[in-house]
Amino acid sequence: MTSTKPSKPRIVIVGGGAGGLELATKLGRRLGRGELAEITLVDANRTHIWKPLLHEVAAGTLDSHEDELEYLAQASTCDFRFKLGRMIDLDRERKEIRVAATLNQDGEEIIPERVFGYDILVLAVGSVSNDFNVQGVSQHCHFLDTTRQAEVFQTRLMEAYLKAHTQGKPLEAGQLDVAIAGAGATGVELAAQLHKVSRLLNAYGLDEITPAQIKISIIEAADRILPGLPPNLSEKTAAELRRLNIHLITGERVVEATKDGIKTHTGRFIPAQIKVWAAGIKAPDFLKDLAGLETNRINQLVVLPTLQTTRDDSIFALGDCAACPLPGGGTVPPRAQSAHQQANLLFKSIRCKLRGNPLPEYKYLDYGSLVSLGKYSTVGNLMGNLTGTVMVEGFVARLVYLSLYKMHQLALYGPFRTGMLAVSHLFRSSVHPEIKLH
Repeated sequence: MTSTKPSKPRIVIVGGGAGGLELATKLGRRLGRGELAEITLVDANRTHIWKPLLHEVAAGTLDSHEDELEYLAQASTCDFRFKLGRMIDLDRERKEIRVAATLNQDGEEIIPERVFGYDILVLAVGSVSNDFNVQGVSQHCHFLDTTRQAEVFQTRLMEAYLKAHTQGKPLEAGQLDVAIAGAGATGVELAAQLHKVSRLLNAYGLDEITPAQIKISIIEAADRILPGLPPNLSEKTAAELRRLNIHLITGERVVEATKDGIKTHTGRFIPAQIKVWAAGIKAPDFLKDLAGLETNRINQLVVLPTLQTTRDDSIFALGDCAACPLPGGGTVPPRAQSAHQQANLLFKSIRCKLRGNPLPEYKYLDYGSLVSLGKYSTVGNLMGNLTGTVMVEGFVARLVYLSLYKMHQLALYGPFRTGMLAVSHLFRSSVHPEIKLH
């Protein structure tokens, strides 16, 4: 029997992070609803949460189950298909991706290995932590790449507090101390949230341990925190963290993680039984040498300004897994705003490709950087063509920071549902504790 090509073009998006989910939603509403194309989103998880919120999930200041989105429900509402599974291989000649079998918690297969065909493929699989093969990191440090990892960290944190509260003896060295390797936005924002948690737990009755007994340290190899952001923003953030008695250790490169703490290249040892690795990212390992596609040293797919991969113009990549060139050299930074912009561009590009029209090129627009220290402060710099760079902090910066998440919600839910979510959040916050206590 001879196979016939599907009457509708097949657009497969792998990865339901910020960029991938926004793209699937927009394409579904425009092309799927009119049955002009078959849109499929593939992801290894059943639910989505905006990745910049994972440090709040880890600290317990955000309950992931209240802010998560169900992929199946979104697909039904927005006229695309959702397939649960993790991509493991690609056949460019046959235009097929292979998705691994899905197992339950007992290791039993619930969904078999499958193959999905495509006419246009978009890889939006994000990034994972890069431990640079530092000794002991994979065994002794927590990572915050997924909701599951953030929830595990929050559970371990609560267990550590409960144990210390009832053990009836003084704390051991580093027993409740937290060492965060990496002073990027994730490490810095997590430290501020953990400072808040230590005080709230004390207020909720776990008062055998005082906040002063808990030491939070951030370890950074560069000579300042937030090394990828402007120096004035770094200095302002450092001052706020020091005001919170968070210890900043710069110019120290981590060479080993042990059960009891962190060792640096100068021989320094930072005692901490709770350790987080936030010192760098890479694209998932399966992308390296994937069907002959070009990748860089951190597994990112090298793409043209059109976001097409260099060796296959029917395959696109966006977000953290894409190495997109900047005009002055280097590549687009792995930020949520980049993924959002690239998803918007690919929405237009895919429609152009289906019509046989030339594709637009991506031009990165840097709207600035914001770092939230929770209720204590928010600092950042905003960029504009007319104003240049403007430092913002406090209430104004907090509003801008929150607006980034609202932009993501607007892309997924539309104005009315986003407004209703904001109202429901206000009601929830009035009756729920400020942190997750279980």
